[in-house]
Amino acid sequence: MWVWKIQILFICMKMLITDKQFNQLNSRDKIPFECKKCTNTFYRKKHHVQSSLSKKETITFCSHKCSAKEREEKIETVCKNCEKPIQITPSVLRKSKSKNVFCSSSCSSTYNNTHKTYGYRRSKLEVWLEKELSKIYSLLEFHYNKKDTINSELDIYIPSLKLAFELNGIFHYEPIFSEKKLKQTQNNDQRKFQACLEKGIELCIIDISKMNYFKEKNAQGFFQIISKIISKKMEHGVGVEPTCGFRLPVWKTGA
Repeated sequence: MWVWKIQILFICMKMLITDKQFNQLNSRDKIPFECKKCTNTFYRKKHHVQSSLSKKETITFCSHKCSAKEREEKIETVCKNCEKPIQITPSVLRKSKSKNVFCSSSCSSTYNNTHKTYGYRRSKLEVWLEKELSKIYSLLEFHYNKKDTINSELDIYIPSLKLAFELNGIFHYEPIFSEKKLKQTQNNDQRKFQACLEKGIELCIIDISKMNYFKEKNAQGFFQIISKIISKKMEHGVGVEPTCGFRLPVWKTGA
């Protein structure tokens, strides 16, 4: 049934004849439609309608002028992240797979990063540390690579101690891709550092740039550093500056 197919595939199309009438028409007979914008009646030949169906195209407007006006008209909604009132065109909402809209690219990035559930790039070192830390500190709650605390990813975060760790590889210190990319990475590191400072989180940033590939023997050094800081924090509520055979400067926020 052609009308049924049109109604299912193209909800916005409004054809002004029945399915019986449609089937009785010749391919060059004209079919009346109602324009979504101006509500005027316009006509399209039957074979054009059938062609549109096969291509999954809509017959919605009587002219390019009405189509353009529809695109220009804005609807009232709110930013999904900050709930600020905004106006958007219908096409923006249609193109959004999640149906979430934002007032700015900044709000979009913040929300998507905070609610991201896939695509995390974790190193073998991070995965191994999670396994080892869970064995030693089974009563502590660890957050790994989550973004809900400061709207940016923290490699390791312990909420009860307000203690976090960042494991920074060579990309944080040398222009492997470009100077511009390095600057962006370092600016992001600084914003993350400042966000932790504002929330009273002690952030320990560990340089792992000398670790070219994962080896458990080398990873033990990083585990000892992290576990030492955690243990001291649990005992006295203060951190310690780690020392190790690697080049491991640690920058810390808080006391």
